[in-house]
Amino acid sequence: MRSLLSLSALPALLASPGLPAATEDLGNGFRHHGVATPVSNHRGIVSTRDGDGRDVALAWLFDHTGGYAILVLDAVSGAAQQVKTPFPPGGDCPYASLLSSRGKFYTHFNSWFSEFDPLTRTFSFTRQTVPQMAMSMTEDDQGRIWSTTYPDSGVAMYNPATGEFKDYGHVYKQNWRQYPRSIAADDQGWIYTAVGSTSAQIIALNPTTGQATPLLAEAERTQGSAAVYRDLNGKVYGQPNTAANDRWLELYQGQARPIGTWADRKIKPIITGSQGLVHTSFPSGRKLINLDTVEKQLVVEDLDKKRLVHRFDYTSEGAHIMGVAAAPDGSICGGTAFPMRAFRYHPPTDTWTNRASYGQWNTVGADATRFFVGGYGHGFLLEWDPSQPWVPTVKGQEGCNPQFLAEFEPDINRPHALLVHPDGRHVVLAGTPGYGYTGGGLLVWDRQTRSAKGYKHAELLPNHSTTALHALPGTLVLGGSTIAAGTGGEQKAKLAELYLFDLATGQIVWHEAPIPGVTSYLDFHAGPNGLVYGMADRTRFFVFDPSPRAMIQQFDTTATLGSSASQQGCRIFVEAPGKALYMLFAKGIAAVDPATHEPRLVAPAAVAPTFGGDWLNGRVYYANGSHLYSWQPPQ
Repeated sequence: MRSLLSLSALPALLASPGLPAATEDLGNGFRHHGVATPVSNHRGIVSTRDGDGRDVALAWLFDHTGGYAILVLDAVSGAAQQVKTPFPPGGDCPYASLLSSRGKFYTHFNSWFSEFDPLTRTFSFTRQTVPQMAMSMTEDDQGRIWSTTYPDSGVAMYNPATGEFKDYGHVYKQNWRQYPRSIAADDQGWIYTAVGSTSAQIIALNPTTGQATPLLAEAERTQGSAAVYRDLNGKVYGQPNTAANDRWLELYQGQARPIGTWADRKIKPIITGSQGLVHTSFPSGRKLINLDTVEKQLVVEDLDKKRLVHRFDYTSEGAHIMGVAAAPDGSICGGTAFPMRAFRYHPPTDTWTNRASYGQWNTVGADATRFFVGGYGHGFLLEWDPSQPWVPTVKGQEGCNPQFLAEFEPDINRPHALLVHPDGRHVVLAGTPGYGYTGGGLLVWDRQTRSAKGYKHAELLPNHSTTALHALPGTLVLGGSTIAAGTGGEQKAKLAELYLFDLATGQIVWHEAPIPGVTSYLDFHAGPNGLVYGMADRTRFFVFDPSPRAMIQQFDTTATLGSSASQQGCRIFVEAPGKALYMLFAKGIAAVDPATHEPRLVAPAAVAPTFGGDWLNGRVYYANGSHLYSWQPPQ
């Protein structure tokens, strides 16, 4: 792993521009400019003690490679130890964790269940399971640890007293990816899992037989998420949908009894939670005030109420880049997750600026004066003027830079396409909808009137979401859809489509599924003579004529170029004005022949372009993982 910046350099990264990039020449026109956000995110923090009786904080570290280590921090001295994950993270990370009554720290991701022992500062148990990651965990009255996993309600149990481990497999089948966000055990050992988001459900599991029984009839299920908790009276109580507080169920020995409104809740204390878990109470009575993996600062309140402030360090491969685009100030900018940061690389000075961002910058694009961002969650739209001072974004507050413009929740949650229209007036944002929903909308921002108009999927292509946009002459916009639902949603359409949307009327004037088998249209770019180039399903390059609305040519890139770059905002095409049109593929950089329209490899890349992509001052910029690269065509 690359080591991070020294502690003395860290404040420069977080507070001001000018951190050196130390660009490397990779040969054949390629350069490596470094890591955009060279820090990690935490995925669960607990306060406990080690084998010497010292208070320690445990934090799961997550970079673009996944949950790669546990960070152990001494609450009094600030001393840090990094313990590597003993199984491949695979880009996955904790979405739930648990500190048990015996003091062990548990999680379950990338199909591995694990136990970390703070007494020995080692991973004391691991076991591979059915896919994939725990969305909730609990401890039963016997001290057994239970996890339930996305995407198919897998259940696993570990008994630390006996060493017994049981993988119950996937206990509940649906045709959509399930989010089992809570799990609880009654005092008889029965396990109850609450599922969302397409259609809520509560599942009872007999731990002896492994028989799983859905407790909600199909007619009782609604869009959203169920929830369960363990009460001090030994029973479990559940909500068929968290949006309704008058449909509580008493759950005991695998049976459900409706009880209406339930106010007498006495929740059994169990130290567990989602990826945002922060348990702040040390056994000694000290309090964890803050553990910041970005600022690399630990703050602990001592027994005399004085605060101990420590600096610490760790290694990281950096946060995942979501995409890059050239900004009007001659820099390359974009966002990362996680943590959610905004970065700016300035080629003339070979320096970086990195700041906290408003949300996750999924899609980025610019014109001559402004840089626009479409972000997760809630499908928000920002406008940034790089010529003016940065003022952190606050929703609903004027004078920010970037300025919050609008959002379109739940119709857009994860933006995939951002069109800064060449008419200078419109910005169009599109993407997939909120958790458990099917069909995404369009958000059209009018820069003159400073107003937004949203179009729901039912007004466009029912049960489709838009993932590619391209401006045609006049007021028409070419859109390309995906049949994928929102996160955890149910796919309902069969084939992705192309469509024409009229900005003037707000209507779809034509739509069709012109290529058999396509599930997602990813990106468009203008070709010669009014043609449009496009990419579908990462290996299907095509040429479309919007005038007769006909597919002209298609190329399968699998053998010659591999798969295209891919991200929630793809940016596969990179235009060198007046020179060439480039494309980003697994095998390197291709150029589109304007005569034959065929993309051909012109620059094999040692480090593949996995995320796009823009042209700036004679170079093609792209990203791979957390790293920024560029390539200069031969003169």
